[in-house]
Amino acid sequence: MAAQGDVDELFDIKNAFYLGNYQQCINEAQKLKPSSPDVKTDRDVFMYRAYVAQKKYGVVLDEVTGASASELQAVRLYADYLASDQKRDAVLKDLEAKMSSSLDVGNNTFLLMAASIYLHEDNYDAALRCLNQSDSLECSALTVQIYLKMDRVDLAKKELKLMQEKDDDATLTQMALAWFDMGVGGDKLQDAFYIFQEMIDKNSSTPLLLNGQAACCIHQGKYEDAEGILQEAMDKDSNNPETLINMIVLSQHLGKAPEISNRYLSQLKTSHQNHPFVREFTAKENEFERLMKQYAPA
Repeated sequence: MAAQGDVDELFDIKNAFYLGNYQQCINEAQKLKPSSPDVKTDRDVFMYRAYVAQKKYGVVLDEVTGASASELQAVRLYADYLASDQKRDAVLKDLEAKMSSSLDVGNNTFLLMAASIYLHEDNYDAALRCLNQSDSLECSALTVQIYLKMDRVDLAKKELKLMQEKDDDATLTQMALAWFDMGVGGDKLQDAFYIFQEMIDKNSSTPLLLNGQAACCIHQGKYEDAEGILQEAMDKDSNNPETLINMIVLSQHLGKAPEISNRYLSQLKTSHQNHPFVREFTAKENEFERLMKQYAPA
Protein backbone atom coordinates (compact mmCIF):
# COMPACT_ATOMS: atom_id res chain seq x y z
CA MET A 1 0.00 0.00 0.00
CA ALA A 2 1.18 3.54 -0.69
CA ALA A 3 1.67 5.86 2.21
CA GLN A 4 -1.21 7.87 3.60
CA GLY A 5 -1.33 11.57 2.79
CA ASP A 6 -1.08 11.95 -0.98
CA VAL A 7 -3.31 8.96 -1.69
CA ASP A 8 -6.05 10.13 0.69
CA GLU A 9 -5.86 13.68 -0.59
CA LEU A 10 -6.24 12.71 -4.24
CA PHE A 11 -8.27 9.52 -3.79
CA ASP A 12 -11.60 10.86 -5.07
CA ILE A 13 -9.94 12.56 -8.04
CA LYS A 14 -7.98 9.47 -9.10
CA ASN A 15 -10.88 7.12 -8.48
CA ALA A 16 -13.25 9.19 -10.60
CA PHE A 17 -10.69 9.19 -13.43
CA TYR A 18 -10.06 5.43 -13.27
CA LEU A 19 -13.81 4.72 -13.34
CA GLY A 20 -14.33 6.94 -16.39
CA ASN A 21 -16.22 9.66 -14.51
CA TYR A 22 -14.18 12.44 -16.07
CA GLN A 23 -16.40 15.40 -15.20
CA GLN A 24 -16.45 14.37 -11.54
CA CYS A 25 -12.66 14.09 -11.66
CA ILE A 26 -12.46 17.68 -12.95
CA ASN A 27 -14.98 18.94 -10.40
CA GLU A 28 -13.14 17.28 -7.49
CA ALA A 29 -9.79 18.59 -8.74
CA GLN A 30 -11.09 22.15 -8.90
CA LYS A 31 -12.42 21.89 -5.33
CA LEU A 32 -9.25 20.46 -3.80
CA LYS A 33 -6.86 22.74 -1.93
CA PRO A 34 -3.54 20.86 -2.28
CA SER A 35 -1.26 20.62 0.74
CA SER A 36 2.00 20.87 -1.25
CA PRO A 37 3.33 21.73 -4.73
CA ASP A 38 3.76 18.03 -5.53
CA VAL A 39 0.13 17.29 -4.66
CA LYS A 40 -0.92 20.28 -6.80
CA THR A 41 1.02 18.86 -9.77
CA ASP A 42 -0.51 15.39 -9.29
CA ARG A 43 -3.97 16.95 -9.03
CA ASP A 44 -3.44 18.92 -12.23
CA VAL A 45 -2.15 15.83 -14.06
CA PHE A 46 -5.41 13.98 -13.42
CA MET A 47 -7.53 17.05 -14.15
CA TYR A 48 -5.87 17.64 -17.53
CA ARG A 49 -5.98 13.94 -18.38
CA ALA A 50 -9.72 14.07 -17.72
CA TYR A 51 -10.01 17.00 -20.15
CA VAL A 52 -8.07 14.91 -22.71
CA ALA A 53 -10.47 12.00 -22.15
CA GLN A 54 -13.34 14.41 -22.89
CA LYS A 55 -11.53 15.46 -26.10
CA LYS A 56 -11.16 19.00 -24.76
CA TYR A 57 -7.59 19.19 -26.00
CA GLY A 58 -7.63 22.98 -26.33
CA VAL A 59 -7.91 23.43 -22.56
CA VAL A 60 -4.68 21.48 -22.04
CA LEU A 61 -2.84 23.07 -24.97
CA ASP A 62 -3.80 26.57 -23.78
CA GLU A 63 -3.06 26.16 -20.09
CA VAL A 64 0.05 23.94 -19.99
CA THR A 65 3.13 25.87 -21.05
CA GLY A 66 6.88 25.36 -21.26
CA ALA A 67 7.12 26.65 -17.69
CA SER A 68 4.76 23.95 -16.37
CA ALA A 69 5.96 20.86 -14.51
CA SER A 70 7.41 18.08 -16.67
CA GLU A 71 4.48 15.78 -15.75
CA LEU A 72 2.03 18.33 -17.12
CA GLN A 73 4.08 18.79 -20.28
CA ALA A 74 3.79 15.02 -20.82
CA VAL A 75 -0.01 15.32 -20.72
CA ARG A 76 0.26 18.24 -23.16
CA LEU A 77 2.32 16.07 -25.54
CA TYR A 78 -0.45 13.44 -25.53
CA ALA A 79 -3.13 16.11 -26.07
CA ASP A 80 -1.09 17.55 -28.95
CA TYR A 81 -0.84 14.09 -30.53
CA LEU A 82 -4.59 13.47 -30.31
CA ALA A 83 -5.67 16.97 -31.32
CA SER A 84 -4.32 16.99 -34.86
CA ASP A 85 -3.68 14.27 -37.46
CA GLN A 86 -1.26 16.57 -39.26
CA LYS A 87 0.97 17.01 -36.20
CA ARG A 88 1.18 13.34 -35.20
CA ASP A 89 4.45 12.63 -37.03
CA ALA A 90 6.07 15.70 -35.45
CA VAL A 91 4.83 14.67 -31.98
CA LEU A 92 6.21 11.16 -32.51
CA LYS A 93 9.61 12.59 -33.49
CA ASP A 94 9.55 14.78 -30.38
CA LEU A 95 8.67 11.74 -28.27
CA GLU A 96 11.47 9.65 -29.80
CA ALA A 97 13.94 12.45 -29.02
CA LYS A 98 12.74 12.56 -25.40
CA MET A 99 12.95 8.77 -25.10
CA SER A 100 16.53 8.67 -26.38
CA SER A 101 17.74 11.53 -24.15
CA SER A 102 18.27 11.37 -20.39
CA LEU A 103 14.84 10.08 -19.42
CA ASP A 104 13.55 10.52 -15.87
CA VAL A 105 12.16 7.04 -15.18
CA GLY A 106 10.60 8.44 -11.99
CA ASN A 107 8.23 10.48 -14.15
CA ASN A 108 5.40 7.92 -14.32
CA THR A 109 3.15 10.39 -16.12
CA PHE A 110 5.59 10.71 -19.02
CA LEU A 111 5.94 6.92 -19.28
CA LEU A 112 2.14 6.55 -19.29
CA MET A 113 1.58 9.26 -21.90
CA ALA A 114 4.40 7.91 -24.08
CA ALA A 115 2.96 4.38 -23.84
CA SER A 116 -0.51 5.72 -24.68
CA ILE A 117 0.83 7.39 -27.83
CA TYR A 118 2.61 4.21 -28.90
CA LEU A 119 -0.56 2.24 -28.18
CA HIS A 120 -2.47 4.52 -30.58
CA GLU A 121 0.21 3.73 -33.14
CA ASP A 122 -0.29 -0.02 -32.51
CA ASN A 123 3.36 -0.17 -31.45
CA TYR A 124 2.93 -2.53 -28.50
CA ASP A 125 6.66 -3.23 -28.07
CA ALA A 126 7.51 0.45 -27.65
CA ALA A 127 4.56 0.95 -25.27
CA LEU A 128 5.68 -1.98 -23.11
CA ARG A 129 9.28 -0.70 -23.06
CA CYS A 130 7.99 2.54 -21.53
CA LEU A 131 5.74 0.84 -18.99
CA ASN A 132 8.35 -1.70 -17.90
CA GLN A 133 10.48 1.15 -16.55
CA SER A 134 7.90 1.87 -13.84
CA ASP A 135 6.40 -0.16 -11.01
CA SER A 136 3.37 2.12 -10.58
CA LEU A 137 -0.04 0.48 -10.40
CA GLU A 138 -1.35 2.51 -13.34
CA CYS A 139 1.55 1.46 -15.58
CA SER A 140 0.86 -2.15 -14.60
CA ALA A 141 -2.84 -1.77 -15.42
CA LEU A 142 -2.02 -0.48 -18.92
CA THR A 143 0.49 -3.32 -19.31
CA VAL A 144 -2.30 -5.83 -18.56
CA GLN A 145 -4.47 -4.18 -21.23
CA ILE A 146 -1.71 -4.39 -23.83
CA TYR A 147 -0.95 -8.05 -23.10
CA LEU A 148 -4.66 -8.82 -23.50
CA LYS A 149 -4.69 -6.96 -26.84
CA MET A 150 -1.74 -9.16 -27.87
CA ASP A 151 -3.67 -12.29 -26.77
CA ARG A 152 -0.95 -12.98 -24.22
CA VAL A 153 -3.23 -13.96 -21.34
CA ASP A 154 -0.27 -15.71 -19.65
CA LEU A 155 1.73 -12.46 -19.42
CA ALA A 156 -1.37 -10.49 -18.38
CA LYS A 157 -1.87 -12.97 -15.53
CA LYS A 158 1.71 -12.42 -14.28
CA GLU A 159 1.32 -8.62 -14.35
CA LEU A 160 -2.06 -8.84 -12.62
CA LYS A 161 -0.53 -11.02 -9.88
CA LEU A 162 2.07 -8.27 -9.23
CA MET A 163 -0.72 -5.71 -8.94
CA GLN A 164 -2.64 -7.92 -6.51
CA GLU A 165 0.47 -8.32 -4.37
CA LYS A 166 0.90 -4.53 -4.22
CA ASP A 167 -2.74 -3.59 -3.53
CA ASP A 168 -5.46 -6.14 -4.14
CA ASP A 169 -8.31 -3.76 -3.22
CA ALA A 170 -7.22 -0.82 -5.40
CA THR A 171 -9.68 0.30 -8.07
CA LEU A 172 -7.04 -0.22 -10.79
CA THR A 173 -6.31 -3.77 -9.60
CA GLN A 174 -10.02 -4.64 -9.59
CA MET A 175 -10.44 -3.12 -13.06
CA ALA A 176 -7.44 -5.10 -14.34
CA LEU A 177 -8.93 -8.28 -12.83
CA ALA A 178 -12.21 -7.64 -14.66
CA TRP A 179 -10.36 -7.07 -17.97
CA PHE A 180 -8.36 -10.25 -17.38
CA ASP A 181 -11.51 -12.28 -16.65
CA MET A 182 -13.02 -10.97 -19.89
CA GLY A 183 -9.87 -12.02 -21.74
CA VAL A 184 -10.11 -15.54 -20.28
CA GLY A 185 -13.83 -15.76 -21.10
CA GLY A 186 -16.13 -18.64 -20.22
CA ASP A 187 -17.27 -18.71 -16.59
CA LYS A 188 -14.94 -15.78 -15.83
CA LEU A 189 -17.23 -13.44 -17.79
CA GLN A 190 -19.75 -13.53 -14.95
CA ASP A 191 -16.99 -12.70 -12.44
CA ALA A 192 -16.01 -9.68 -14.55
CA PHE A 193 -19.66 -8.58 -14.74
CA TYR A 194 -19.93 -8.67 -10.93
CA ILE A 195 -16.71 -6.65 -10.50
CA PHE A 196 -18.13 -3.90 -12.73
CA GLN A 197 -21.44 -4.08 -10.83
CA GLU A 198 -19.69 -3.72 -7.48
CA MET A 199 -17.89 -0.62 -8.74
CA ILE A 200 -21.18 0.83 -10.00
CA ASP A 201 -22.84 0.13 -6.65
CA LYS A 202 -19.97 1.74 -4.70
CA ASN A 203 -19.62 4.76 -6.98
CA SER A 204 -21.92 5.37 -9.94
CA SER A 205 -22.40 3.97 -13.43
CA THR A 206 -20.18 5.36 -16.17
CA PRO A 207 -19.94 4.48 -19.88
CA LEU A 208 -16.64 2.72 -19.13
CA LEU A 209 -18.17 0.39 -16.52
CA LEU A 210 -21.42 -0.12 -18.43
CA ASN A 211 -19.57 -1.06 -21.62
CA GLY A 212 -17.56 -3.58 -19.60
CA GLN A 213 -20.80 -5.15 -18.39
CA ALA A 214 -22.37 -5.05 -21.86
CA ALA A 215 -19.34 -6.78 -23.40
CA CYS A 216 -19.64 -9.55 -20.78
CA CYS A 217 -23.34 -10.00 -21.64
CA ILE A 218 -22.70 -10.05 -25.40
CA HIS A 219 -20.02 -12.75 -25.01
CA GLN A 220 -22.45 -14.77 -22.88
CA GLY A 221 -25.22 -14.42 -25.47
CA LYS A 222 -27.35 -12.33 -23.09
CA TYR A 223 -28.25 -9.84 -25.80
CA GLU A 224 -31.39 -8.36 -24.21
CA ASP A 225 -29.49 -7.66 -20.96
CA ALA A 226 -26.71 -6.03 -23.00
CA GLU A 227 -29.23 -3.85 -24.81
CA GLY A 228 -30.61 -2.43 -21.56
CA ILE A 229 -27.11 -1.72 -20.24
CA LEU A 230 -26.01 -0.05 -23.48
CA GLN A 231 -29.13 2.09 -23.53
CA GLU A 232 -28.13 3.41 -20.10
CA ALA A 233 -24.63 4.06 -21.43
CA MET A 234 -26.13 5.95 -24.41
CA ASP A 235 -28.21 8.08 -22.03
CA LYS A 236 -25.00 9.07 -20.21
CA ASP A 237 -22.96 9.79 -23.36
CA SER A 238 -24.59 9.25 -26.74
CA ASN A 239 -21.28 9.76 -28.56
CA ASN A 240 -19.03 7.38 -26.59
CA PRO A 241 -17.11 5.30 -29.19
CA GLU A 242 -17.12 2.05 -27.19
CA THR A 243 -20.88 2.32 -26.69
CA LEU A 244 -21.41 2.91 -30.42
CA ILE A 245 -19.20 -0.09 -31.31
CA ASN A 246 -21.04 -2.35 -28.87
CA MET A 247 -24.36 -1.09 -30.27
CA ILE A 248 -23.20 -2.03 -33.80
CA VAL A 249 -22.22 -5.53 -32.66
CA LEU A 250 -25.42 -5.97 -30.64
CA SER A 251 -27.65 -4.84 -33.52
CA GLN A 252 -26.17 -7.63 -35.64
CA HIS A 253 -26.77 -10.24 -32.93
CA LEU A 254 -30.35 -9.09 -32.38
CA GLY A 255 -31.04 -9.18 -36.13
CA LYS A 256 -32.07 -5.53 -36.26
CA ALA A 257 -32.60 -3.72 -39.56
CA PRO A 258 -29.28 -2.84 -41.29
CA GLU A 259 -30.05 0.88 -41.15
CA ILE A 260 -29.86 0.78 -37.33
CA SER A 261 -26.28 -0.48 -37.18
CA ASN A 262 -25.41 1.75 -40.16
CA ARG A 263 -26.63 4.74 -38.18
CA TYR A 264 -24.27 3.94 -35.30
CA LEU A 265 -21.45 3.27 -37.77
CA SER A 266 -22.01 6.60 -39.52
CA GLN A 267 -21.91 8.43 -36.18
CA LEU A 268 -18.74 6.57 -35.20
CA LYS A 269 -16.98 7.41 -38.48
CA THR A 270 -17.96 11.08 -38.24
CA SER A 271 -17.03 11.64 -34.59
CA HIS A 272 -14.15 9.19 -34.06
CA GLN A 273 -12.22 9.00 -37.33
CA ASN A 274 -9.01 7.88 -35.63
CA HIS A 275 -10.50 5.19 -33.41
CA PRO A 276 -8.77 1.83 -34.11
CA PHE A 277 -12.14 0.23 -34.98
CA VAL A 278 -12.87 2.94 -37.57
CA ARG A 279 -9.36 2.77 -39.05
CA GLU A 280 -9.58 -1.01 -39.42
CA PHE A 281 -13.13 -0.88 -40.81
CA THR A 282 -12.20 1.81 -43.35
CA ALA A 283 -9.15 -0.20 -44.45
CA LYS A 284 -11.37 -3.26 -45.02
CA GLU A 285 -13.90 -1.13 -46.95
CA ASN A 286 -11.13 0.23 -49.18
CA GLU A 287 -9.75 -3.26 -49.76
CA PHE A 288 -13.21 -4.54 -50.68
CA GLU A 289 -13.65 -1.64 -53.15
CA ARG A 290 -10.27 -2.43 -54.70
CA LEU A 291 -11.19 -6.10 -55.15
CA MET A 292 -14.57 -5.18 -56.61
CA LYS A 293 -12.88 -3.03 -59.27
CA GLN A 294 -10.33 -5.75 -59.95
CA TYR A 295 -12.99 -8.35 -60.70
CA ALA A 296 -15.55 -6.04 -62.32
CA PRO A 297 -16.42 -6.96 -65.91
CA ALA A 298 -14.46 -4.97 -68.50
